[in-house]
Amino acid sequence: MSAPKRQDTRKLFENLSGSGKAIAVLTSGGDAQGMNAAVRAVVRMGIYVGAKVYFIHEGYQGMVDGGDNIKEASWESVSSMLQVGGTVIGSARCKAFRTREGRLQAALNLVQKSITNLCVIGGDGSLTGANLFREEWSGLLDELLKKGAISEEAALSNSALHIVGMVGSIDNDFCGTDMTIGTDSALHRIIEVVDAIMTTAQSHQRTFVLEVMGRHCGYLALVSALACGADWVFFPEMPPEDDWEDNMCLKLSENRADKKRLNIIIVAEGAIDCHNKPITPDYIKDLVVRNLGFDTRVTILGHVQRGGTPSAFDRILASRMGVEAVLALLEASAGTPACVVSLVGNQAVRLPLMECVQMTQEVQKAMDEKKFEEAVRLRGRSFENNLSTYRLLCNRKADSELPHSSFNVAVLNVGAPAAGMNAAVRSAVRVGISEGHKMFAVSDGFEGFYKGQIKEIKWGDVGGWTGQGGSLLGTKRTLPGKHLDKIAQQMATHNINALLIIGGFEALESLLQLFEARERYEEFCVPLCMLPATISNNVPGTDLSIGADTSVNALVEVTSRLATFVCSDFFIFLLLCSCGVAVVTVLVCSRGSHQTCDRIKQSASGTKRRVFIIETMGGYCGYLATVGGLAAGADTVYIYEEPFDIRDLQGNVEHLTEKMKTTIQRGLVLRNENCNENFTTDFIYQLYSQEGHGVFDCRKNILGHMQQGGAPSPFDRNFGTKVAAKAVQWITKTMKESYKGGRVFANSEDSACLLGMRRRAMVFQPVAQLKHETDFEHRIPKEQWWLKLRPLMKILAKYKTSYDVSDSGQLEHVGRFRAREGDASAAI
Repeated sequence: MSAPKRQDTRKLFENLSGSGKAIAVLTSGGDAQGMNAAVRAVVRMGIYVGAKVYFIHEGYQGMVDGGDNIKEASWESVSSMLQVGGTVIGSARCKAFRTREGRLQAALNLVQKSITNLCVIGGDGSLTGANLFREEWSGLLDELLKKGAISEEAALSNSALHIVGMVGSIDNDFCGTDMTIGTDSALHRIIEVVDAIMTTAQSHQRTFVLEVMGRHCGYLALVSALACGADWVFFPEMPPEDDWEDNMCLKLSENRADKKRLNIIIVAEGAIDCHNKPITPDYIKDLVVRNLGFDTRVTILGHVQRGGTPSAFDRILASRMGVEAVLALLEASAGTPACVVSLVGNQAVRLPLMECVQMTQEVQKAMDEKKFEEAVRLRGRSFENNLSTYRLLCNRKADSELPHSSFNVAVLNVGAPAAGMNAAVRSAVRVGISEGHKMFAVSDGFEGFYKGQIKEIKWGDVGGWTGQGGSLLGTKRTLPGKHLDKIAQQMATHNINALLIIGGFEALESLLQLFEARERYEEFCVPLCMLPATISNNVPGTDLSIGADTSVNALVEVTSRLATFVCSDFFIFLLLCSCGVAVVTVLVCSRGSHQTCDRIKQSASGTKRRVFIIETMGGYCGYLATVGGLAAGADTVYIYEEPFDIRDLQGNVEHLTEKMKTTIQRGLVLRNENCNENFTTDFIYQLYSQEGHGVFDCRKNILGHMQQGGAPSPFDRNFGTKVAAKAVQWITKTMKESYKGGRVFANSEDSACLLGMRRRAMVFQPVAQLKHETDFEHRIPKEQWWLKLRPLMKILAKYKTSYDVSDSGQLEHVGRFRAREGDASAAI
């Protein structure tokens, strides 16, 4: 169980002082996107609370070598670090640290700078080394004291070493956390490649075998297979049976017979069969060519998966973990064990470092002993849920093998399109068919429903839908209230026994209208389920909505591009010019000599300081602006939920002006579209331009509907797939329980539900209860969890503020944590 919650948490945070303390941060082992965001958060949070913060360059090697490898960090030294991949402070393998002599030298280097708080970002090997260092600390100081290398006063004042770890690993191979820093970004790289390959594979009817990283953990392979709808996947935790070659070839040939023009096979680099024999991409290629004669190609992604800019998810995850790590160090006492900051569902938790390491090592032990089911269980609930969902979707049964069911289930999209809707529809259709139901697709939402645009949808009809943006079913904002008679008639005509609604706020209103109409229409007395899908993330009952992650990534991508233009006024001009002028000018530059481009850059070099003012979508909900601001390193974010006046605006301008007088080159201001009817984007742009004159200049950009478009992110594909599968399983269970007298009749509150993520669990919540949690006028929930992220964002932008730490992670135990959370499904 968790420790009791702290009382008067806001006051406690303000009393947490880092004065007189020194914190060092290092990255070790393999690099992972998002490490820099974690370093930035540690540095800025540490400085904010009054501590000295040090970089340790080149990981443990830098700690052993000392000297210039251990440098004090400043606020400005982590500026523009957020969007950079890899690790700016370097990482290196260190043989010397594995010896006591090396650790003795490292201890001396830390004591010389009075560093007794260490934040380590790395994998299980790096964290294990840190814990050993902590356990030996007293003995190391005694040895240094005997040698005369340190004084008694230094030994006394540095008597305890506190360790907090953050897991940076693209493999997501560390037990105790749903996601490690870098995993989501690696999935982005994989899916970008798969999406690109699919177009060429379809053109030539090819089979592609893709090898992804994962020598000992198959998370990347499994989730990327889910996210792209791969035909087959191989990973070390679940070796295939002896006859896998025949089964795979049979499935590939059946898919081709169903007029599917391509096949995708994902292979983790550590994939093995049940006899521990490696399964390589070349072996699979030769097998497919030999048995089926398909044109087959191999692509090995390699270190591409480690490269590129971090995703929005990784930036936010790393920022939250970095701040939590500093809080853990400030609260640590001499007896506090080394801990690791983890993510469970949507909540940060602290777990004993060695418990997590030991469980991670138990996974490999179970695999070595061929206890593969045990290895999957030890990986954690997120891994288990991904695997169970993959099995549901990819093991297509013959019609004769399907369970008998006379139920008909309809699926429709309602409201604005959101990336990930199609993945959810695909998952719902295929799981429903696997359950034996007849699945129906409704085109154009409730408008299509009352017009009778309803048809049966088969397994093959949703092939390739996972990576498609928008809504392939079609979606409208029409509510059912004015057409209840016709909708009820269509329900009766097609004998619809359950309804799955996928959409945003309009979907919530629609579900509520159907529920309230049950007294008049028995046709609506069937299981009704809604999946939140909206870029605004403004639906009550859930922390996250399908489509929001894709939209935040679109926003972050724009801000990252703007940041790269800061060094040249000329290129900012290109961004904001009309398309015709921009194209012409780019062509002139590309064809002209490099000397011309150099002169242009030189002429613009005196106008580097620039503030970008960007308007985001979201209606009255500030989620997109706030989370996008945290991921992009915004200085200020204006939202409806946090009222502001002209004095706040003036204070923000003055704050930014002071910032621009340092070495910092860029400022970023985000404005939610409906944050204030008087302080428009144009007004804020004019204000900043006038007040910042002589210090910085401004540019504005209204992103508009580009935030809705594009291919869904891996997160949204995975999230939509898993929640839809869970929703259909709930629908099946509810239909069976309410089947009486030869028909389905369900009119209780708990038969009309929204499925949403609440903190650590996926929860079915009656829409009747959610009605009281909703501000219908502004189309937002009355309480929104992400508002607690705003103080964190302000702290990282150097504003003085209060930070509520009531949700700050408490030290838990891995075994108890798993037992308590074991029923929470669809962890991301």
